[in-house]
Amino acid sequence: MDGLNPTAQEGTKPQWFVMRDLKRSNARQPAYRLLEGMGIEVFTPMVWKLSVRQGRRMRERVPFMRDLLFVHDTRKAIDPVVERTGTLQYRYVRGGYQTPMTVRDTDMDRFIRAVRSAENPCYYTPDEISADMIGKKVRIIGGALDGYEGQLQKMQGSRVKRLFIELPGILTASVEVQPEYVQLV
Repeated sequence: MDGLNPTAQEGTKPQWFVMRDLKRSNARQPAYRLLEGMGIEVFTPMVWKLSVRQGRRMRERVPFMRDLLFVHDTRKAIDPVVERTGTLQYRYVRGGYQTPMTVRDTDMDRFIRAVRSAENPCYYTPDEISADMIGKKVRIIGGALDGYEGQLQKMQGSRVKRLFIELPGILTASVEVQPEYVQLV
């Protein structure tokens, strides 16, 4: 057995798999659109970007990391798609032989809910977050993120409060929170 629990090993339990899309950034159908078209639940962290098309500047939503996506389904359902699509791959756990990276449902649901509640989330890879960016530990009381706990992002001279929401070792988002909902822990 390669470290997965038996139901995940059999591929019968839906879970969030961390995957990569190796298509070029200008591909007509990136993996997240392909999977959505097949009725598979997909989450791709998106950001706004200015681009130039036919000489005109346009604002469009694009993936934060072109090759990162999260897919929620069973291994049995995803494996055939990965086999057919040469540019779609699982991300594997370091040191685990062919063990796909997964994120617990509760962690992923919490992350998605926080990101969708924010108008303009900011994303960071684990190596982009330094100790001097991390502020006080807080709990959110009220609003869309009621009950969330985490660290505030330190931002010199800013009145805006941003809370870090983390998928450990994969991705961190910071979302704006209203100061009146912030309680120090």
